[in-house]
Amino acid sequence: MTNLYAFSPPPQYRRWAVVCILLSLLAFAAQAKNPGIRAASRAVLADVTVTGQVTDAATGEALAGCSVVVKGTQRGTTTDANGNYRLSVPNGNVTLVFGFIGFVSQEIVVGNQTAINVGLKSSASELNQVVVIGYGSTTKRDMTGSIKSIKSADFNRGIINSPEQLIQGKIAGVNVTSASGEPGSTQTITIRGPGGIRTGSTPLFVLDGLPLDNSSTGGATNPLTFLNPQDIESIDVLKDASATAIYGARGANGVVLITTKKGKSGTSNLTLSASVGVSNLARPLNVFSADEYRRQVVAVGGVLDDKGGATDWQKVVSRTAVTQNYNLGFNGGSQKLTYFGSVGVQRQQGVLKNSQLNRYTGRINVTQQLLEDRLSLDVNLNASYTDNQRPPITSLVGGAISANPTYPAYDSTGAPYQYQSGVNPLISMNLNKDVTATTRVIANVSPSFKILKNLVYKLNLGLDYSNANQDVQALANAVPQQDGRLDSYYTNNRNTLVENYFTYTLNQGSHNLTALLGHSYQKFFIQGRNWSINKFPITPVEPIYNPGLGQDLSLANNQPGGYAIQNELQSFFGRATYNFKDRYLLTATLRADGSSKFGSNNKYGVFPSFSAGWRLSDEDFLKSGPFTDLKLRAGWGQTGNQEIPAKITQALYTATVSGTTSYPLNSSSTYPAGISYTRLANPDIQWEVSTQTDLGLDFAIFNGALSGSVDYFRKVSEKILLQVIPADPVQPASTYWTNVPDMRITNQGLELDLNYRYSSQSGFRFDIGGNLTFIKNVVTNSPYSVITSGSANGSGLTSATINGYVNNQPIGTFFLKEFTGFDEKGMSTYRDTDGDGLVTDKDRVALGSALPTKQFNINTTLAYKGFDLAINFNGVSGNKVYDNTANANFYKLRLSKGLNVTPEAVQYAQESINNSAPVSSRFLKDGRFFRLNNLALGYNLSPKLIGMNRWVNNIRLSVTGQNLFVITPYNGYDPEVNGNQAINGVVSYGIDYLAYPKARTVIVGLNLTF
Repeated sequence: MTNLYAFSPPPQYRRWAVVCILLSLLAFAAQAKNPGIRAASRAVLADVTVTGQVTDAATGEALAGCSVVVKGTQRGTTTDANGNYRLSVPNGNVTLVFGFIGFVSQEIVVGNQTAINVGLKSSASELNQVVVIGYGSTTKRDMTGSIKSIKSADFNRGIINSPEQLIQGKIAGVNVTSASGEPGSTQTITIRGPGGIRTGSTPLFVLDGLPLDNSSTGGATNPLTFLNPQDIESIDVLKDASATAIYGARGANGVVLITTKKGKSGTSNLTLSASVGVSNLARPLNVFSADEYRRQVVAVGGVLDDKGGATDWQKVVSRTAVTQNYNLGFNGGSQKLTYFGSVGVQRQQGVLKNSQLNRYTGRINVTQQLLEDRLSLDVNLNASYTDNQRPPITSLVGGAISANPTYPAYDSTGAPYQYQSGVNPLISMNLNKDVTATTRVIANVSPSFKILKNLVYKLNLGLDYSNANQDVQALANAVPQQDGRLDSYYTNNRNTLVENYFTYTLNQGSHNLTALLGHSYQKFFIQGRNWSINKFPITPVEPIYNPGLGQDLSLANNQPGGYAIQNELQSFFGRATYNFKDRYLLTATLRADGSSKFGSNNKYGVFPSFSAGWRLSDEDFLKSGPFTDLKLRAGWGQTGNQEIPAKITQALYTATVSGTTSYPLNSSSTYPAGISYTRLANPDIQWEVSTQTDLGLDFAIFNGALSGSVDYFRKVSEKILLQVIPADPVQPASTYWTNVPDMRITNQGLELDLNYRYSSQSGFRFDIGGNLTFIKNVVTNSPYSVITSGSANGSGLTSATINGYVNNQPIGTFFLKEFTGFDEKGMSTYRDTDGDGLVTDKDRVALGSALPTKQFNINTTLAYKGFDLAINFNGVSGNKVYDNTANANFYKLRLSKGLNVTPEAVQYAQESINNSAPVSSRFLKDGRFFRLNNLALGYNLSPKLIGMNRWVNNIRLSVTGQNLFVITPYNGYDPEVNGNQAINGVVSYGIDYLAYPKARTVIVGLNLTF
C-alpha cells in the first residue's frame, strides 16, 4: 500500500496550511454575514470618474500635491499644479478623503456627484494625530508626557525581523543597537539610558494591550521575531515617568506600545506584497592576502607553511544571501463588523553559510459592534512559527580570519581540504549546527460595554504561549577527532492576563475630564528541560533525526536537567486627565503593583506621577504670533524595575540522599534527613525605583510646516538590586540578592527633535527631520569600588575582565591597564598608576564608556508625482568599543605561529614576536559612527497605464538599500556591536568578539492592492 505520509509536507507546513484555511474561512464568514461588504466588492467593477479642484479655503490658492483617497482603501491620486484631480471611484456610497500638510482633512460622500471642488482649512494637522498612551489614547495636542508615535508610513523599510528595527533612528533618546548581523538576532534598545546593573534595561513591550514577557523563547533568536512588521499600524514609545507610571513596576526602562492593523468599514480590499533581497558581507576584516602573508611571516621571523594557494577565507565561509518575503493581507467590514487578516512568509539566508531564519505568520483582528453599538468586541489572534539554523559562529568567524591564506579551501574532489595541522573552517561548519524551532500564539479578547453615556467598562483577556525546541548537534568525525553529541533544550512560556477597567469622560463647556480606574492580574509560567546523548558513531544519519544511535547514556556525562518558574503580578491603577479651555492640561497617575518576586515585607510598590501642560499659543498675547502651536510640558514620576530572578527572596535548602546526591528544596518542601540551608530568606527585597523629571517644549510654526520639541530629562535609579557576597559569616550562601542602599544610577540629558515639511504647486514634496540626544550616565555611592563585568575571550584571556561599574563613572566603563608601548625587549609596558614599581590589577583605570554621549539621526523624504524617496541616517559618538577579536587574534606572536592577522598586528616594529597581548587599552577603540541605515525608492504605477485598472487599485514598485555605508574609525566588522559577555549576570557593554558580520542588502519589492 502506498504510504500517504511519505508524500505529506513537514509538520510545520501542515500546521500553517491549517492556519491559512482557518483565516480564509473567517474572512469568507465575515463576507457572507455582511451583505454590505459583498455589495461593496461587486461595486468595484462599475467605476465612475470624479473630477474637481482643491484650494486653500482662506486664500483660494490652488493646492498642488493634495492627496485624494477613497476612504478605507489605497485607491487615490494627488492634485496637479493647478489643484485639479481626476479619480476613478467605485460606483456607490463611497467617501473621498482630501488631505494636505498643514490643513484639516475633509471627507465628502460622492453619491451621484461627478464634480467635487473642495476648500481646505488651515490647521496644524500633526496636532490631531492619535497617540496610544496605555489603557487608552489621546491626541498629540493634548499630551503632557514625553511620548513619540511612529506610524507605519514612517517605518524603516527592508528586511525587518523585529519591531525595534522599524523605529531605529526615528526617536530622540531611544538607542536601538543591531548588535549582530545574524538573522533574527536580539536588538538592544534603551530609552534614556540604562538604569540597572543586573536587571537589564529592556523596555516593556505591550502588544495590543497585552504586556509581553521579555524572557527568551529559546536559542539565540530575538523573542520579538514572531511579529510580522507588515501587521503593525503604529509604535508608540513612552519615555518619561509621567507616561510610563501607568505600567508601574515595569516602566523604569520605558514602554513600547505596538498596535496592529484593524479593518475599515465600508470597503473590502486585498493586498499582496513580494520582495527579494540580496545581501553580502558589508565590511570584511582587512586580513593579509596570500602574497602579503608570505612576506609578513618571513619578515617577523616565523616559519612559513606555504601550500601554494590564495584563499580568501572570509569569502569561502560567506555567501551572497537571498531573502524572500511574501505577505497576503485582507481587510474590510461593514458598519457593525470590521476585520483584518494576513499571512506572511519570510525566508532569510544569513551571509555566513548554513545560517538561515524562516518565519511563518498568520493574524486575524476582528471588531464587532453589538447592542446598538453599546457593546464592542475586539478579538486579536497572532500565530507564528520560526525555524532558525545557526552554524558554529565563533569558530567559523575565528577560523576565517585566522586561517593560513596559502592553504586551499577544497581538495581535488571538491571536499573541504583536510590539513595535517589546524582546522579548515568549512569542516567545523559542516560538523556543527544549532537548530531552534519556535511556535508562538498570542490572543486577546477585549469586550467593552458602554454602561452610561460617559462610562465605559472594558475587559481584557490575553494569552501569550510559546514553546521552543533547540537542538545543538556535533557530528562524529575522525580527523579532526570529534565525538558525536546531541544537546536538546525544550522551553515553554505561558503568559496570561486578566484586566478590568472603567473609563469615565466628562465634557462640559471649558472643562474636559477623563478618569481611568482598573485592576490587572498577570501570571507567567516558564518551564525548561534539557537532555543530552554522547558518542554517536560516524554515520550519515544526523543525531537530531535518530538520537537512539548515541552510545553514551550515562548520567555522569549526560545528566538531564530542568526548571520551572512561576511569577504573578497583581496591580491596581488609575489615571485622571483634565483639560481646561483646551490650553491648561493636567495628568495624574497612580499604580500599585504586587509581585511574587519580592519579599513578604515589600510585596507591593506604589508608583505615582504628575504632569502638566500649558498651551501658550492659545493665549491672547501669542495668538497673533507665528506659532501654530506652542506648548510647555512638565512632569515628575516614579516607576519600578522587577526584572530579577524568581524565588530569590525565599529560603533554599539542599537535601542529601545516601550521602551522594543533592536536591534543592524550597521553603514549602517536606524535608528528609540531611537538610541544610543554601540560601537564607530575605523578606525585605523590593523594586528598583526610578524617579524621573521631564521638562519639555513642543512647537509648530508656518501652519505646522516646521515643528519640533525640546526635552530635558533626569532619571535617577535607586534601591539597586545586586547579587553580593555576604558580610555575615553565618550566611550559608556564597552570594545573595539585596537592594544596595544609597547607590544611584543617574541618566540626564537633552533631546532635540525637528521636522520640516514643504510642498510646491508643482507637486514636489520634501520632508526632512532629525533628532539629537545628549545624554550623561553616572554611577554614584556604590559600596564597591568596581563591580566587574565583560569577560574576555581567547587564548590566555579567559580569566580577564574588561568592563566595570565604577563609582563616578558611566555604566559600561572600560576598566583596564593603560598600554604605554614597549620596553627595550619589545615587551608591552603599562602605566604604573600607584607608583609602586609593579603593574598589577590595582593599576587599572577608567578609560571611557561603551555608552554614547550623543545620538543623532536624520530622516528625509522626497516625493514627486508617483515617485518617492526615503532616506534614514543614524549615528552615535562619545563611546568606545573593546576589540576582543583583535586582542585574541591580531598580534605578532600569532603571525609568527602561522596564523593570519591584520596590518595592525605588525604596526609596531619594535614589538617582539614573543610578546603576549593581555587585556589592556591597546585594543580599546573609538566607536563613533555615521551610517546610511536605510534608503527606499518607490514608484506608484497607475494600473490604467498597463490595462489593469478594472481589478487592481494600486501597483507599487520599490528598491530598498540597508546598511549601504558606515563612516567610522573602528576597523572591526562593525562599530555597532555588543556581545553578551556578562559575568554572573552583570551586564556588559561594547565588547566585540567574533561577532556575526553585518550585511549590505538591496531589496526589490512589488505591492499590489485589489
